[in-house]
Amino acid sequence: MRERISEYRIMWVMVFFDLPTETKKDRKAYAQFRKQLMGDGFNMFQFSIYVRHCASAENAAAHVRRVKSFLPEYGNVCIMCITDKQFGNIELFQGARPKEPLHEGRQLELF
Repeated sequence: MRERISEYRIMWVMVFFDLPTETKKDRKAYAQFRKQLMGDGFNMFQFSIYVRHCASAENAAAHVRRVKSFLPEYGNVCIMCITDKQFGNIELFQGARPKEPLHEGRQLELF
């Protein structure tokens, strides 16, 4: 059981993006991409960085495939998967003061 919920098995999917917003069409594609990310369970970490907690590498791979399916035509998108242990080592600062990290995702287990 301990291995099943290991911080080395739980994954975080991070999506970094820099999309053009010069034209109305660009802004619409940007907004649609963000909505699709949020619809897939991603939360804003910073303005152009969204993260999603995944219970396993297999689950993370499924969400990576889903993000790839709705990539915008223009702009830059980077997808990175890291373990829960690596995510827990992130140091966050607001100005010069340390900031509390995001609360870890909770996995509902019925049995």
